[in-house]
Amino acid sequence: MEELVRQVVGYLRGMWRFRWWGLALAWIVGIVGGIVIYMMPDKYESTARVYVDTQSVLRPLMSGLAVQPNVDQQIAILSRTLINRPNVEKLITMADLDLGVRDRQDREALIAQLTRDLKIRGTGRDNLFTLAYEDARPERAQRVVQALVSLFVESGLVNKRQDTDAARRFIEDQIKTYEQKLSEAENRLKDFRLRNMGLLGDGARDYVTQIAQTEQQLAQARLELREAENSRDAMQRQLVGEDPVLLPQAPGGTANSVSIPDLDNRIDVLKKNLDSMLQRYTDQHPDVLGARRVLAQLEKQKQEEVDAMRKAGPGRFDSVNSNPVYQQMKLSLAESEARVASLRARVGEYEGRLVQLRASSERLPELEAEMAQLNRDYDVHKRNYESLVARRESANISVEMDAQSGIAEFRQIDPPSLPNKPSAPNRVLLMPLVGLVGLAVGVALTFLISQLRPAFSDGRTLREVTGLPVLGAVSLLQTPERAKARKRGLLAFSGGVAGFVGVVGVATLLLSMLQK
Repeated sequence: MEELVRQVVGYLRGMWRFRWWGLALAWIVGIVGGIVIYMMPDKYESTARVYVDTQSVLRPLMSGLAVQPNVDQQIAILSRTLINRPNVEKLITMADLDLGVRDRQDREALIAQLTRDLKIRGTGRDNLFTLAYEDARPERAQRVVQALVSLFVESGLVNKRQDTDAARRFIEDQIKTYEQKLSEAENRLKDFRLRNMGLLGDGARDYVTQIAQTEQQLAQARLELREAENSRDAMQRQLVGEDPVLLPQAPGGTANSVSIPDLDNRIDVLKKNLDSMLQRYTDQHPDVLGARRVLAQLEKQKQEEVDAMRKAGPGRFDSVNSNPVYQQMKLSLAESEARVASLRARVGEYEGRLVQLRASSERLPELEAEMAQLNRDYDVHKRNYESLVARRESANISVEMDAQSGIAEFRQIDPPSLPNKPSAPNRVLLMPLVGLVGLAVGVALTFLISQLRPAFSDGRTLREVTGLPVLGAVSLLQTPERAKARKRGLLAFSGGVAGFVGVVGVATLLLSMLQK
């Protein structure tokens, strides 16, 4: 601490040696600064206050039906972004500031000056804005502020309309896009249903139950087929032991008119069975098809036997007396063969149906997954489409509401003023500042000269700097003449400083009186 104090004292002693230089520079800076301040041109500030009322009775009533933008935030952003190049160029035209513009360079300078000097100050919470502009001519400042007020109100309404129109156009484009996507999704879903109508017709096919039922029916049909085959084989074995007795038939007639009891009985039985089955089944039923096939074979066999008897001679057409037991057994055998053929057709049908069900059951998960994906895409597009339509209606209601009540109401609290007193420069404040700056420059000059022309004020400093031993010091003898001269110099310097301060104070007082 002692070392720091000694160093500061050394600096002050060195600066004291060049105090007159510093005082002279302070006077020069003060005089020049005073003249500059006095010669600065006066500027007049015109102001206007605008209140933006964002409260509306209709707005809370339409909550949930119409879009409710943050109007306060929009107004705040508008106040910060209003002063831009396009608006400044429009303001120049509105305030007739371009009458004195000679070339492009002057216009650019005017735009830069307006961008810098235009001010919009807001209180933030109360939506109360002050628009201000300073100019050397009071009437021009008033015109600029009036144009700025008009531009402020117009920009708020135009920006709202532009935002609304842009939002509506965007929503309309999105609705058209989703209409196309929804139509494509519907077509894909329709084509998928048409391609897989047999598998997805009922929407929830229980293939496990159907396969089990078909397997049960197939097993039952196979059992009946084995029983019919065993019965037929037994009848064939019994028929081998019987001896038919054939008697001549009467000659003449065709195959239909010739009576062959064995074949005729079998044909009659098959026709009765076929009529009974046609009452229960369709023409394409496996049992019907099997019965018709056996019937055709029997008729063909009868025709062949009739042709053979015709070739053998008329004696073959005599009436035939056969063994009744043999004929009955032949009739039962024919019925058994017809039943065997019918059951074989049924077994084939169940086997084919079982294969088809198993193939469908293996493909069903893939089809259900594809169906779920198509439904999911369709549901997403439909949900987005309905949401966009609802937003479009909400936007339309908002537009109608804004047309009735407006986004906000701009109220001009104070019209643009025509100033009669300059608002700048503030000479009363600038003059003391110039005085302080003069004193600071003077002190800085004395410190700089003391560092450029240093001197040793005591033997300790000399020894520390040179590193040589100091054997002694010779003090200056104070005589009455030197003491008086030192006193006069101190009084003169103090008077110079006091005079500087007094002149600055008097100048500040005069400037204050002139500004009133």
